[in-house]
Amino acid sequence: MQPLNKIIETLDLEEIELNHYLATSPNEGWQRVYGGQVIGQALVAASRTVSADRSAHSLHGYFLRAGDTDIPILYKVDRIRDGKSFNTRRVVAVQRGQAIFTMSISFQVEEEGLNHQFAMPEVPLPDALPTDEEIRQQQAKSWPAEFQDSFLGSSAIQVKPIDPVDMLHPEPAPPVQRCWMRCGETLPDDPRIHQCVLAYLSDWSLLDTATRPHAVSFMQDNVQVASLDHAMWFHRPFRADEWLLYDQDSPSANGARGFNRGLIYNRAGELVASTTQEGLVRIHPE
Repeated sequence: MQPLNKIIETLDLEEIELNHYLATSPNEGWQRVYGGQVIGQALVAASRTVSADRSAHSLHGYFLRAGDTDIPILYKVDRIRDGKSFNTRRVVAVQRGQAIFTMSISFQVEEEGLNHQFAMPEVPLPDALPTDEEIRQQQAKSWPAEFQDSFLGSSAIQVKPIDPVDMLHPEPAPPVQRCWMRCGETLPDDPRIHQCVLAYLSDWSLLDTATRPHAVSFMQDNVQVASLDHAMWFHRPFRADEWLLYDQDSPSANGARGFNRGLIYNRAGELVASTTQEGLVRIHPE
């Protein structure tokens, strides 16, 4: 099975009864469920309950407990409101009878209106950059064997960092990072699939932005990081199987929390989505 097919399979929920969907997690050696997975799966569940002429324009989620990759996740959808232009859904992800994640999603019919955006920053194009996997292969020559086993496998997400850091040996850097990202194979044309896949991708590197000025990373034994919440807005149509620029910054870190923002552009320079996230960042004594 190709890695991309794992994303499609992961996002293909089973409807077990009205408004209830069951999902599994890929077995990739992680002890906790990847945050982008539950965001994407919750969006899939909510999208199944609205008509095809409506697409998500915003979502707001909270991570409540660590998810267990060894057991299925039940997604319960609450149909809060169905209006002429907007639909509102609330999704709760449950394992062992306890909520691990909750998310509210708003859907809208397509409408014309005002149009403006921030310009895309000038950055190297993806064709001229090595992949994250190629960079890790070089960095891993100085890594212990256990990290090589965990972080050198192929991924369903293709990422090309513009300003990469060695996550095991980080050095202080501004709280800004940019990368190109996409799925590696062609996706179906359904815009909802592309929204759900981008939701999956959007959690990939965002929290790391807050750790950059402090020369720490999640790969260090004394560093504890976890996503606390995640919000996303979809502005314009896009394809998640084409290169997208993820422009990320972290305006603040305080109180064992890091706040992060992201703007996502397509290669034509159109701002297609925005994200915000606050995450737990604890530094324990060594």
